[in-house]
Amino acid sequence: LEVGAARRFDVGEHRIALVRGNDDWFAIGDECSHADYSLAEGEVDLDECTLECWKHGSLFSLTTGEPDTLPATRPVPVYEVVVSATEVAVRLPGEEEASK
Repeated sequence: LEVGAARRFDVGEHRIALVRGNDDWFAIGDECSHADYSLAEGEVDLDECTLECWKHGSLFSLTTGEPDTLPATRPVPVYEVVVSATEVAVRLPGEEEASK
């Protein structure tokens, strides 16, 4: 991914929007909480650390998943991103407990 780009990944039942920042990676739920639209198709604002829903304009925080603007009022999930020298991985719920 290029810096400032988002891409959708489907992993099992999880729809994830992976976003590349300048030095960070972000992973949030890829379904707008207002309506069923892909957030990965929206515009990334790295200065504000948000991802915009392309359909209705709601802005979601890349760090918390909280909506910053209407019409969305509910947050989307956020996921931990683990970066190594060769890959970018997203830790899904329950993975940490399973690895113990």
